[in-house]
Amino acid sequence: MQAFKIAVQERNFRILDVLIDLTQQMVEGELLQMEKLGKCISLDEHFDLIFRKTACLFSVSMRLASILGKSTEEQEERLAEYGRNLGLAFQIVDDVLDLTASEEVLGKPVASDLREGKVTMAVIHALERCTPAERKAVETVLEERAFHTVQHEQILEMLTRYGSIQHAYDSALERAEVARRAICSFPDSEIKRALLFVPEFVVERNS
Repeated sequence: MQAFKIAVQERNFRILDVLIDLTQQMVEGELLQMEKLGKCISLDEHFDLIFRKTACLFSVSMRLASILGKSTEEQEERLAEYGRNLGLAFQIVDDVLDLTASEEVLGKPVASDLREGKVTMAVIHALERCTPAERKAVETVLEERAFHTVQHEQILEMLTRYGSIQHAYDSALERAEVARRAICSFPDSEIKRALLFVPEFVVERNS
């Protein structure tokens, strides 16, 4: 709300339009996620969700900085693309850590997404390859919103066996590289070097 207030005070309607679009995207993302809870969604649906819930915020943050810095239209689009892919990489890694990290590292119960009925990239990848019995196990977790009938270790073993955890991590690496390429033509500067480092940090973090 503070950002809206400042934009109005400064009579910067371009920024106001960008903020309104961001708000719409994020609200739609929350509504879509509520609709998809407990369902085995497709990869396209998943990417739409993580863009609206996370990546659009990264993208708009970069776009706003570009507008305020009076960048060219091409530079603005490149920075927005950088933010979009950085946000996607961040969310994919976050989802992987939710499945694989310990409770001590996460600061919350492991596999919270599945407990809340959310299907993320690694799970979608496994569901496209698993047996009917394994799919039923995932559906049971989503239905129960807990690891009662099916244990977390069973799901993690399945994801590892199908290479789904690695697949998701590789996807995050690809998005990070796309983010870096989006700004590679910018003149060398301390800021550019910092921005080029951020995608690497995002995919290598462990919490």
